[in-house]
Amino acid sequence: MSKLKIAIQKSGRLYEESLQLLKDCGINVNNGKDQLKVSVENFPMEIMYLRNSDIPQYLEDGVVDVAIVGENLLVEKDKNITIVHQLGFSKCRVSLAVPKDVETDSLQYFQGKKIATSYPNTLKQFLDKNNISADIHIISGSVEIAPNIGLADGICDIVSSGSTLFKNGLRETLTILKSEAVLAKTAQLTSEKENILEKLLFRIKAVLKAKNSKYILMNVPNDKINDISNVLPVLKSPTVIPLAEEGWSSIHSVIDEERFWDVIDELRENGAQDILIIPIDKMVI
Repeated sequence: MSKLKIAIQKSGRLYEESLQLLKDCGINVNNGKDQLKVSVENFPMEIMYLRNSDIPQYLEDGVVDVAIVGENLLVEKDKNITIVHQLGFSKCRVSLAVPKDVETDSLQYFQGKKIATSYPNTLKQFLDKNNISADIHIISGSVEIAPNIGLADGICDIVSSGSTLFKNGLRETLTILKSEAVLAKTAQLTSEKENILEKLLFRIKAVLKAKNSKYILMNVPNDKINDISNVLPVLKSPTVIPLAEEGWSSIHSVIDEERFWDVIDELRENGAQDILIIPIDKMVI
């Protein structure tokens, strides 16, 4: 039987979260220290630990079948690769930044200026689209130091919290690209490996759905059941269980994490009491 070859970062910000996602999917993974390739005992998969910058080329060439990689890297490398699913972690952005003493946030500031970056293709496409002519200096690392040593008037780099920019006397002005970890696949995937990928994707969706949802239980007067049910849109229908106390029922359902407090406020306004919230491990819908 074929095995799906999946690439993840050997080290770096995506490494831990990628491994955790696979483990949450029930896939037993070795830690990969001092190994480039490891087998998985309980799923038809091989894991390859690679340098992040090499992963897009390996995907395009079919050396690996799928990969967990930053969307920003795929945009920069511009390979023949398909994004299968967004994974919701390692969120960041590719942004322009300038020294703190520069008062304007206008893109026109960069007209005729020098910009240091590790994302030259992403930057050039953005500048060309906005009719900005600038001198792009390609730097492989420590981009933030470029303005301080007189190499550039600003930078284009990956930003998460912005603390690195702050420490180097810079501030973010414009976001070029928003990014997060994605599951991507090669264009050379066989039908057999497509089937394995579908099984993996099914597990990933169940894990991600659970992380973005909460199980909720509450006591509700029977004459408020319809009103409460209308506030709970996640599942097809909430579960209603009569209580020992006449005129009351217990309602069980699921709510989205993003709307959590708004939904709680609506539930209370419509008569819900004794609300309990429980984490969900997996959701198979």
